[in-house]
Amino acid sequence: MWNNEAELDAALRRVDAWQASFADRAERVAELSRRLAGMRVTTRGADGLVEATLDTSGMLVDLWLDERTRQQPAAQVAVEIVATVRAARTELLHRMTEATVESLGADDPAGQALVDSYASRLAAPETEASGRATDAAGATDAAG
Repeated sequence: MWNNEAELDAALRRVDAWQASFADRAERVAELSRRLAGMRVTTRGADGLVEATLDTSGMLVDLWLDERTRQQPAAQVAVEIVATVRAARTELLHRMTEATVESLGADDPAGQALVDSYASRLAAPETEASGRATDAAGATDAAG
């Protein structure tokens, strides 16, 4: 199969390089996984009345309301909650994208697929004319 010792050595070096490349990639993927697993994003609303914290999956894990919300109409507080959660989703996607690019590189197809998946899951639900946020299935978001 090999004409001489030099061809065999070259083939072994290529195999070693591939193995090192796979090990490096596995370590970078593991590092990204660790970074994403502990990621949380907290965003405060524009008027400071609402603060929302999302976990890495985009789930709302904490919601803080300033006491001044008691003097606001409920509809206004609801709009502020939805806006703050949307801002947190945007920030989460930004941080997740940043971590993916730092770990895997900007041109990595798997990294881009991960970012695209997050982007579609974190996309803001559409808002009906009534101002109530709904998802594609018509379920009402946190404001409803």
